[in-house]
Amino acid sequence: METLLFESLKNGPEGTTLRERTPNGIKRRYSPKESTTMNIMMRSATRFVVRLTVAIVLLGLAFAPAFVPQAQAGNTNRTGTAGAQELLIPVGGRGVALGSSNIAFSTGVDAIYWNPAGVARSTFGTEAYFSHMSYFAGIGVDYGALSVGFSGVGTFAASFKSISFGNIDVTTEANPDGTGVTYSPTYIVAGLTYSRQLTDRISVGANFNYISETIVNTSAGGFAFDAGVQYNGLLVPELKLGVVLKNLGPNMTYSGPNLLRQGTTVGDIRGTQWYSVNAASFELPSQLEIGLAYDRKINDMNDVTIFGAFQNNNYSSDLYNVGLEYGFDNILFVRGGYNFAPQAPKDQLGQSENIYDFTLGAGINYNLGAFNFTFDYAYQHAVILTSNNVFTVKLGF
Repeated sequence: METLLFESLKNGPEGTTLRERTPNGIKRRYSPKESTTMNIMMRSATRFVVRLTVAIVLLGLAFAPAFVPQAQAGNTNRTGTAGAQELLIPVGGRGVALGSSNIAFSTGVDAIYWNPAGVARSTFGTEAYFSHMSYFAGIGVDYGALSVGFSGVGTFAASFKSISFGNIDVTTEANPDGTGVTYSPTYIVAGLTYSRQLTDRISVGANFNYISETIVNTSAGGFAFDAGVQYNGLLVPELKLGVVLKNLGPNMTYSGPNLLRQGTTVGDIRGTQWYSVNAASFELPSQLEIGLAYDRKINDMNDVTIFGAFQNNNYSSDLYNVGLEYGFDNILFVRGGYNFAPQAPKDQLGQSENIYDFTLGAGINYNLGAFNFTFDYAYQHAVILTSNNVFTVKLGF
C-alpha cells in the first residue's frame, strides 16, 4: 500500500485546499470542503493511534503484575526465572537478519511473531510461510504459518512452532551414564492471529497462543497473548512506529506421573507410599517492544531502511536492537543488525553475558504476477554458544 502525503496548496475563504501525493506523483486534488474533512480524519486517526499505543503500554503495566507478581523491567536478578523460552526463539530470516529490530516494519504473514499488527499489511490475499532454524546444541526450530485476508473484515492467520531436541539419554541414580533408553521432549506453540488495517496508516493485531511442553510423561500447558499496533507516516511519510506487548498470560506448572516418588514417612506408620512432587509454577517471559523504521527510497531501483527497537523484559536485561536493509529493485536484499544489552551482567573478564551480538542475512524476492516467491537467510552470531542459521520460504498468491 502506498504511503500518502497530504500537502497544503493555498488558503482561501472556504478553507485550505489539499492535494494527495504519493512517491509516484500527485493523485488528486481535494476541494476546501473535502480538505477540511480529510484534516479532521487525519487528526482523529493520529489521536486514535496515540491512544491505542498508550493503551497497550498501560495494559502491560497494569496486567503484567497480575500474571507476574514480581515483574520488574530489565531486572537482571530474575534472569532465567521465566519458563516457556520457546516463545522467545525468533522465526523468519528477515527479522533475525535485522537483529530483531523490525517491530515497526514487518508485514504480511512474516509479522505474526514480530508484531501481529503488520499481518494485515500484506499485498497478497493469501500467504504461506515456512522457516527452519539451526539452534544451538543441535536443537532445531521449525515454524509454519498461513494467513488469509478478507475484504472489510481483516486478516486471519494460524501458526505452529515446534522445537526438536533429538534423542536424550535417560539417566537414573543407579545409572548416571544412561540406561540405554532415550527420550525426546516435545515443545510446541500453536497460535491464531487477527489483524486489521484501520486506515492506510494504522493497523492493529493480536495473537492467541497455546503453549505445550512435554517431557516423557510430565507436561505443562498454558496460554499467551500478544497485542500490537503499527503507524505509518509518523511526522514524515517514511517514518514508521510499532509497539507490541508479547507473552502475557498466567503461570504454567508441570504435572504428570513422572513426578510420583516412593517414600516412607517418619515413624513408618503408613509404610512405603507413592507421593506426588508439587512442581513450582513458572512465569511467561512477557516483554514490551517499541520500534521505529525509516524507509528511504533512493531511486526507482534502490532503497534503504533503518530499524531500531527497544525491548523491555521482565525476566532479563533490556535489549536495544538496530538493523539495516538495502533493497535492489525489490528483488535482492542485504541485511545486518546488532543487539545491545548495556545492563547485562559481565563476567570476570568484563565480557557481557548477553548471548548474541551481530546478525547478517540476505533475501531474494521474485514476483510472477499472481504468485510471489521469497527466500530469506539469516546468520545470528552467538558469543557463547553455537551460532544460528535461519532459512525461510514465503509464498504469496
